[in-house]
Amino acid sequence: MHKGRKRPTHQADKSKSYPVTEPMELLPFLIKNISGAGRNVVKSILAHGQVSVDGKATTAYNYSLQPGHTVTVSKERIQEKPPMEGLSIMFEDEHIIVIKKDAGLLSVSSDSAKENELTAYRQLMAHVRTENPKNRIFVVHRLDRDTSGVMMFAKSEAIQQQLQNSWQDTVQERIYVALVEGTVKKEKGTVSSWLKESKTLKMYSSPYPNDGLHAVTHYKVLRTSKSFSLLEVQLETGRKNQIRVHMEEIGHPVVGDKKYGARTKAIGRLGLHARVLAFIHPVSGKLVRFETDIPKLFLKPFQAPVQP
Repeated sequence: MHKGRKRPTHQADKSKSYPVTEPMELLPFLIKNISGAGRNVVKSILAHGQVSVDGKATTAYNYSLQPGHTVTVSKERIQEKPPMEGLSIMFEDEHIIVIKKDAGLLSVSSDSAKENELTAYRQLMAHVRTENPKNRIFVVHRLDRDTSGVMMFAKSEAIQQQLQNSWQDTVQERIYVALVEGTVKKEKGTVSSWLKESKTLKMYSSPYPNDGLHAVTHYKVLRTSKSFSLLEVQLETGRKNQIRVHMEEIGHPVVGDKKYGARTKAIGRLGLHARVLAFIHPVSGKLVRFETDIPKLFLKPFQAPVQP
């Protein structure tokens, strides 16, 4: 199995930091502080992007330093991680990356996506390659573009295969919150059906047993109003669009989900968020759990209007 290079927890052997105690421009500061380095050597270090101020690389000779700044000089060019759009990294080690994805960001490119469209996959690939151009990431599971929440990627093909082959046993919890239309009367329930995909790529429940992929969804009501319900949804199986199909089936489509019967756009996005992902780590064998907050937008329909 390919092992990724371990990221050093500190760079003491590769870099040196200097605290700034008085206002000064960067070039004279470096000449003063880097022992045995002449002006041309210092200029070369700067030009090669080996200097950062408070963690941000700069090549400006006249950068205005202030007391409290920390200047770091690295033996190698400082590789700045590319900025992330629509996602944040919750956890990363040499085997996996766990992210929180925003609604609207594609997990991976789809057939209908534009060629250079931003995806979580593409951004994370760029992220791991700043450390080593040969690094890669591998898709383990997906979230729909309009669903937000916790998602995991593997950092080697072996880990990807291991996770996918043992997914049902490895994943201990997959909990979503769903904002749905109407008042769900039953406090908790389970929907079980066989899912198939139509020619128009819409999933539906087959009326015949064993016809399609078995899908099981458990739900419990967190809040209700006259028009909406907030549900905690636990997946026993992870089929494409499973929650969306099952919510439509019980007569309470997910808010904003026109494809599966919704009539409202109450929050300007799909009312589905992958809140918790807990699984057995593929290498350490330990249970790891990642939890996010319920998006504030999902609570809006239940807040009393402010009296004028």
